[in-house]
Amino acid sequence: MNPLNWYLSLVSQALQQIPQESLTTIDDALWSTYARDGTIIVCGNGGSAATASHFACDLTKWTVRPGARRVRALALTDNVPVMTALSNDNGYANVFVEQLMTHYRPGDLLFAISGSGNSPNVLQAVAWANAQGATTVGITGFDGGQLAGLARISLHVDTHHMPAVEDVHSTICHALAVAMGLRIEESVLEVQPQPSYALVAKSVGGY
Repeated sequence: MNPLNWYLSLVSQALQQIPQESLTTIDDALWSTYARDGTIIVCGNGGSAATASHFACDLTKWTVRPGARRVRALALTDNVPVMTALSNDNGYANVFVEQLMTHYRPGDLLFAISGSGNSPNVLQAVAWANAQGATTVGITGFDGGQLAGLARISLHVDTHHMPAVEDVHSTICHALAVAMGLRIEESVLEVQPQPSYALVAKSVGGY
């Protein structure tokens, strides 16, 4: 098979095998965080760092709807000076948990992305968030690693090819951001006052 088609088939198969129950549980957890005006905090390394930043961007911008409160989201991958300072002084394993200690407030959610599921800095952040009683989400690949068992809500992408794992993770994050925007839109429509029968009749010229 052509290498390009082989890779596309690999990603397509992995997408079709996404565990729907886990995806729905994550969707509901994100919505609950928004409903209580909590912050969705995202972290990851390498390609997962790019996905974390992208996801926080989409949650912040894509979900904006007129008349609706906005989603609070931030990625712990975005402040490069802070990351390098913490890595230099405290070690890279602490680069996320130290930031989390600054930003976390009760009611927030930590969304951790790791292909291997074994990144020490991600695991430390999730363990600390768990100890605070936070909702923690972990999305993984390969065999799920330690993160699959540590996060309170886990979604495992069943493939051992890192680029494919990262592509599926990106698609999952896009799906979650789009779903959040649609749920916010529906909530705005539900609370908008409906015109009375008399006003409707008048607007169409009837009585």
